[in-house]
Amino acid sequence: MFGLLLSVAADLKAQRSVLTQHNDLNRTGWYNQETVLNTKNVKQGSFGLIFSRVVDDQIYAQPLVMRKVAVPGVGVRNIVFVATVNNSVYAFEADSARVSAPYWQVNLSPPGSRAVRNTDMTGACQANYKDFSGSMGIVSTPVIDTTTNTLYVVARNRTTANVFQQYLHALDVSTGAEKPDSPQLITASVSGNGDGSVSGTVTFDPQKQNQRSGLLLLNGLVYIAWASHCDWPPYHGWIIGYDGTSLEQKVVYNTTPDGYNGGIWMSGGGPSADASGNIYVAVGNGSVGTSNNPADLVNRSESALKLTLSGSTFSIASFFSPKNYPSLEVGDLDFGVTQLMLIPGTNRALTGSKDGRLYLMDRDQMGGYNPTSDQVVQVINLGANAFLHSSLTYYKGSSSEFVYAWSENSALKAFPYNRATKEFDLINTSSNGVQGPVGYSGAMLSVSSNGSVDSTAILWTSYAANGDANQSVRPGILRAFSASDVTKELWNSSTIPSDSPGAYAKFNCPTIVNGKVYLATFSNQLAVYGLSADYVDGIQETHTRKPMIYPNAAKEVIHIVQGEEAMELIIIYDLNGRMVTFAKPGTDVVVDIPISAFT
Repeated sequence: MFGLLLSVAADLKAQRSVLTQHNDLNRTGWYNQETVLNTKNVKQGSFGLIFSRVVDDQIYAQPLVMRKVAVPGVGVRNIVFVATVNNSVYAFEADSARVSAPYWQVNLSPPGSRAVRNTDMTGACQANYKDFSGSMGIVSTPVIDTTTNTLYVVARNRTTANVFQQYLHALDVSTGAEKPDSPQLITASVSGNGDGSVSGTVTFDPQKQNQRSGLLLLNGLVYIAWASHCDWPPYHGWIIGYDGTSLEQKVVYNTTPDGYNGGIWMSGGGPSADASGNIYVAVGNGSVGTSNNPADLVNRSESALKLTLSGSTFSIASFFSPKNYPSLEVGDLDFGVTQLMLIPGTNRALTGSKDGRLYLMDRDQMGGYNPTSDQVVQVINLGANAFLHSSLTYYKGSSSEFVYAWSENSALKAFPYNRATKEFDLINTSSNGVQGPVGYSGAMLSVSSNGSVDSTAILWTSYAANGDANQSVRPGILRAFSASDVTKELWNSSTIPSDSPGAYAKFNCPTIVNGKVYLATFSNQLAVYGLSADYVDGIQETHTRKPMIYPNAAKEVIHIVQGEEAMELIIIYDLNGRMVTFAKPGTDVVVDIPISAFT
């Protein structure tokens, strides 16, 4: 007999997968179907690091979670996908601590090549390029298409002949195998006389173009955006779209065909999109206009852009460039350093600049350019040292609606959005004065909740626990705050040493799904946080007939009887917090538990 009590945790309603950077096409970072974690149980003693998964290098891409993946020889599983800068992609069990080996693992460097490294960027930062600390093969967040069970990812490599290549891969989520016509070598050119052009043509440079921004899947096309490595010229901002099935190139857009620079990176944020198929991006330093006309649409650096598909390229439906763009250009204070977030259910868009300003825009009439005043809805100034190398996130509660920002060298802010005025209520902005990130790397944010129930709404923040993470690897910290009242901190990983995630993963947002927080690290591991076993969660109290196990204590075979509601999964923990096993319940389920699980 095992002298142990077992706890049963049940997945009581369908959870949503996280298939793209920052959760959705608005890039809100809000996971609103979290039925396990809440403001009562995320606390010291009941929540913490429950397991980790070792990988072969640093993780720059946000972990993605897909539910109900059919894994050959295993069955249907929930999978967390992890991509590393060594061009490796892993498919791990998302729920169970027992299954530590990946269901599959692939390395996407072609034979005779390796992942690109920071030392390959010989002209970046005067040959002292430290934005990356080593390999930099896969650095953007992939995207998953559930209709075809395909994961799209961009990998970068250098051959033994010193040829630089970037490939779009389409992988089967069940096996990691390449789909037909995958991989696709990325090449492109546009007409123009801009920096680096030859005979009126600007050509994509796979060495100098940094693919940092998350991928976008929209209407069957996969869109990829590029910026630079430490402003190493010549480079341009590119958006290239590929057919999701054939991987045929369909769309090519260059932000500065007759100018210079204009990279799209947004601190790793992916392009946003609306229901009509318009795409929104923010563009950094570079050429603004042509022929002394800053409003000319040909070169659009230092701008927020609303792009409409027009044949094999994009047309600019609306744009905004701040009045002080000349000083931004001189001071390397990129516009668009955050993602361009669309506020759900509105026509509002929000992005930021390295000079510490957030700009709220009407996404249909963004404001254009005016040399004397910014024709936008609202400007929020966080301070001259708030460089906004960070993400924004969003939550809509029962009575209030917030956008959150936590720049380096600034306080955590929650800005209430007023649907009547269609502006932020800045007078009632709330703030938390705890010490946050410093230097030139801000906090990456996400929100989880069960719909608009405020008692379940949690703001998750990840940043460097100390020092400047911009050009060095620093220890990380994960913190949780009440999303409806950010003055209340619920939990942080620094309280107990065993909860430390390891080295901070720059520009990488936490992923929350089904009671777990998945956090990328630069310590060559994925850190997974959740509830400990002796605090299973009060959610079972919604049943008049709860799930039960017998006998308890038990021998090697136990029986699980389902509660009165249908459940997708029952998870069994031991009293030490280890997940022993999980099973899909029927009327009565028999589970074999090895004795070794309790030793």
